[in-house]
Amino acid sequence: MAIASKSFQHLIYPVALDKGYMKEEGIDLKITYIEPTPSIQALMAGSVDFATAGTSALVVLARSNAPLKVPLAVNDRVLQWLLSRPNITSPRELKGKKIATTGIAAVATFMLKQILTKYGLDGNKDVVYLDPGLANQVTALISGVVDAAILGPDLRYIGLDNGMKELFYYGNEIKNSWGTLATTDRLIKEQPKTVAAFVKAALKALRFIRKDREGTVAATIKFSGIDRSQATRLYDDLINTFTANGTVDDETQRNDLAIIRQVAGVTTDIPNSRAYDFSFALDADKQLNQAGWKP
Repeated sequence: MAIASKSFQHLIYPVALDKGYMKEEGIDLKITYIEPTPSIQALMAGSVDFATAGTSALVVLARSNAPLKVPLAVNDRVLQWLLSRPNITSPRELKGKKIATTGIAAVATFMLKQILTKYGLDGNKDVVYLDPGLANQVTALISGVVDAAILGPDLRYIGLDNGMKELFYYGNEIKNSWGTLATTDRLIKEQPKTVAAFVKAALKALRFIRKDREGTVAATIKFSGIDRSQATRLYDDLINTFTANGTVDDETQRNDLAIIRQVAGVTTDIPNSRAYDFSFALDADKQLNQAGWKP
């Protein structure tokens, strides 16, 4: 499988490997680190069977009707925050200001435009979006190059520890998923047992993460290379964003696809069933419950 980054939402896969859950389900998992766009290309070429870039997969699906699916959602909240310089105290004060993004066409940028509307701003006209490059958003904010920045969990802490102000957490503003897994329609059709086994092992890891704080903190340190205090902070702040059974509801799926269509620049409606197939996760959850499985 291809993992896009060492972000907290991707932890379930190394946990599923290290705890032996993949092996228990008959999966010989090899993890490679590939950025989102190339990972979807690798997925479609058959070089990998799964990729953590579920959002990128759905953008490709929206643009070209690519045979891709999301069979698993790790988080039911968006793990992104908007931090600002200390002198900005509310989102309304962002009018005319510069915001550092993870990419002008990134999903998080389109979500921000939607959120700003709630605060009476036109997200397309009232602010200026800049892309300072990979992981440079927080540096641009602290140095004053920009007035606000969209940050993931790790960079958020750096911003807060340097006196920046948190304007809002995306997870409180919009109902969307995060940390989605992508696979191909072909694998689902030709090797459904492989997909079922992979998803079941991932759900075991999801249950482990939700239940075992100390074990997850240790796994985070190993996976991400961060120190214990930051790993503990991450866990305590974000554990409630992890889904109970690897699925999100229909409304969340519709909201996700509405954003995906904006990013892809398409107006065609995409049915939930074209983009998501949570049947494997629901079946695996049922099996684990019936077996009384606990980590």
